[in-house]
Amino acid sequence: MRHSFRDFKKFMDENGLSPSQVITLFRLYHGGPCGVSAISTQLGVTNAASSQLIDRLVGLELIERTEDLSDRRAKHLCITPKGKAVLEQGIATRRKWLERLTTQLTPEQQVTVMAALSVLTSCAARTVEEA
Repeated sequence: MRHSFRDFKKFMDENGLSPSQVITLFRLYHGGPCGVSAISTQLGVTNAASSQLIDRLVGLELIERTEDLSDRRAKHLCITPKGKAVLEQGIATRRKWLERLTTQLTPEQQVTVMAALSVLTSCAARTVEEA
């Protein structure tokens, strides 16, 4: 696991991203557009702190910030095509590590791991639904 994290950390460093910025990109990638307060809540920081983080991501052209047409004080955030590409590069980095790892498993071990991951995925989905 240390190698997986090391490779992902290298990816973040090469792209000038902090863990909070990566979390924000993942939120927008998987959850779709949202407001600044949703990012603040997810990160557990103030709106001012998340605004600074968002400013950096906007400057890197990884996310786009637009005004809410019904409330000009509110801002909508969405990931840009460049942001998607950067994040997908990070996902590919992690996937390559997993592929290298799984090639070392026997077919029987691969079946066992797949079954365990299916159970964990189901539990995670129920946990999210309950929250």
